[in-house]
Amino acid sequence: MKNVLRRLLAGKLTEDEAIAELRRIQLDELGGRAKLDLGRFLRRGIPEVVLATGKAPEDAARLAVAMAERQGQGLISRMTAAHQAALHETASAAGMQVIGYAASARVVRPAFEPEVSGGKVAILTAGTSDLPAAEEAQMVVEACGLEARLDADLGVAGLHRFVGPLAACLEWGADVIIVAAGMDGVLPGLVAGLIDVPVIGLPVSTGYGRGGAGEAALTTMLQSCSTGLVVVNIDNGVGAGAAAVLIAQRRFRGKNDATIANINATTISKPTKNGKTARHTSGPPTSRKAKAPNTTPMPTHISSQGKPRR
Repeated sequence: MKNVLRRLLAGKLTEDEAIAELRRIQLDELGGRAKLDLGRFLRRGIPEVVLATGKAPEDAARLAVAMAERQGQGLISRMTAAHQAALHETASAAGMQVIGYAASARVVRPAFEPEVSGGKVAILTAGTSDLPAAEEAQMVVEACGLEARLDADLGVAGLHRFVGPLAACLEWGADVIIVAAGMDGVLPGLVAGLIDVPVIGLPVSTGYGRGGAGEAALTTMLQSCSTGLVVVNIDNGVGAGAAAVLIAQRRFRGKNDATIANINATTISKPTKNGKTARHTSGPPTSRKAKAPNTTPMPTHISSQGKPRR
């Protein structure tokens, strides 16, 4: 956007050409079938993510590469093996790199690096089956320029396993923690009850029998006794990652603002405390100065109510 305005001021673009380019920055249409929301990252700090489910592999790959051509990176989620093959082929033909995250990926233009926005997001999973949803969240976090770390297989079936990784996340300085869990979905509530860092519960469709498609995990997280636990929908790694980014950026910004305010604050001298220091009352020159009383006499109120009637 700044580039368009500079060229307009330099006379390299007419007003109509500048308007057309600004509109293209916000929305771009591909073949009359898809409209890329290119301005979403400018508005919200979260880029658009192409959902591969329901799209032909070639179409999904073309959308992700088109995003990368225009913005430096294109995100895609919920890919099948066919989607992944088409994405690698299309990206390779365009001279771009593919960074894989389980069933998700980022297509990156050469020499592109997301602007570092500060903030750290830790991601914990109850089991290894929860990794696809967790890595989907990790993709969004890293695409937004935040640091991410992922520790897997920490479920309550072996409760002792999660203590060490959780302590390491706190020592690392995580601003928010995403906890992905399927089956009974207990782990997010357990983590949220132990720490003062925001926790996002990510229910995963891991399990069997009744509630095995993630309903049991979702219900458990919604009914958690741990106050303040935030819960997204089943397998919604993109939503969990986006929420974590917004929370972490705010917390990081608040820390920076507090530090700056503390550095720039002027030193205020404390008022002199008199306490019981002797204070003298004024009097005639020939009279001795008397000390003022150190205590303030309590006022005596005259009661006008009389004796209570029996």
